[in-house]
Amino acid sequence: MLYLGTPSGPDVRAAMSAGLLGCMTTPAQGNRIPDHALYACDNGKFGKGWPGADRWYTWLENTATRYGQDRCLWAVAPDVPFDAAGTLTESLPWLPRIRELGIPAAFAAQDGCDQLGIPWAEFDVLFLAGSTEWKTGPVAERLAREARARGKAVHMGRVNSRQRLRTAEWFGCDTADGTYLAFGPDTNLPKLTSWLDELHHTPSLFGDAA
Repeated sequence: MLYLGTPSGPDVRAAMSAGLLGCMTTPAQGNRIPDHALYACDNGKFGKGWPGADRWYTWLENTATRYGQDRCLWAVAPDVPFDAAGTLTESLPWLPRIRELGIPAAFAAQDGCDQLGIPWAEFDVLFLAGSTEWKTGPVAERLAREARARGKAVHMGRVNSRQRLRTAEWFGCDTADGTYLAFGPDTNLPKLTSWLDELHHTPSLFGDAA
């Protein structure tokens, strides 16, 4: 699993350039993506970084052009945090436009989205968003496994602890992100890399799960 963070400090940037970590970027961050690093594009809807639909799409287009579509893991369509119905309405028009840029489109799964129907054919990556209780619970796990069975990648947002990282691994997530490296990167980078090393050297139970 690849952990995506903000390029906070020279050691973190070096780890990203070496492929040990990926870079998460948003319209508000203004971060320069490290050379050779894989990156993903969040939309800034969670928090105060949403610039509006037109400016977001222009930013996304410019980012993909500047850093290359081949390095972009995915871009998440505009969503409404913690609102499954609102997210479905907001995201559907943008998913094909993300794909038109030559990058994978991610759909943000929120609490209750399984009751409304998942637009599986419209996206490439299932982004486990929503509340902490929901995205680490049985419905999110089932959706993650279904996404994998359909040949789609899975991402979990807001992963800032060893236990949450192990949960994401158990669900079969390909990527996870969090703000863990943004606060005290000199201390937290060694901790994070040790957690990832532990996961990489522990056989995944995903394939054995029913």
